Amino acid sequence: MPGGGQKPMDVFGAHWEGHFEKIRRDWLSRVREDDVVLLPGDFSWAMRLGDALSDLRAVDALPGRKILIRGNHDYWWNSLTQVRSVLPSSISALQNDALAIGGAVICGARGWSMPEEGSADFERDSRLYQRDLMRLRLSLAEGRRLSPDGYMIAMLHYPPLYRGRCHTEYTQALGEFGVREVVYGHLHGEGLEWGFDGVWDGIRYHLVSCDQLNFTLRELNGPEVIP
Repeated sequence: MPGGGQKPMDVFGAHWEGHFEKIRRDWLSRVREDDVVLLPGDFSWAMRLGDALSDLRAVDALPGRKILIRGNHDYWWNSLTQVRSVLPSSISALQNDALAIGGAVICGARGWSMPEEGSADFERDSRLYQRDLMRLRLSLAEGRRLSPDGYMIAMLHYPPLYRGRCHTEYTQALGEFGVREVVYGHLHGEGLEWGFDGVWDGIRYHLVSCDQLNFTLRELNGPEVIP
């Protein structure tokens, strides 16, 4: 989202021009009011919460219930209490918790880049990677408390695995709690080549970055979810 028009997305390529209108057209053609739409981060370029309100209202005007997690560029998202205090009624924010909706339970965390031994940012990345792994586990545990046998869907912003590197501490946690499907984004452009989209160890992973899906929505395989 543009964040009040502060950063046009076509600076990343001509295919991003009018990206929200492309998303909106597809959304209106497919989503009903009783559907649930998962938004795995990097929602708005806004730097302050007040500047993100126009983007929140634009998505609120679309049909369905929306569930949002924080991405690495969501600088407007500071205090969860403050964020929730201004969210329109059709949008929910997840952080260290979960939502049981119909026959499904939705969990999520931002995640972080996998630490690379010997890199300049190894110590920082290790700390943030472990912190968000803990947050994911808190969310998954809450999800199982809410719905011990529910169909569990996890949202992450950062990839929990990469093509050619499919076993991580994140995939281990997802497997432990019986997650069935995972949606994630973060990767764009040439980075999409590193993304994994498919089934690994019994879990279906969906790479849902806008340019991966040509600015359309992807329908998950799970049970019918009714608020």
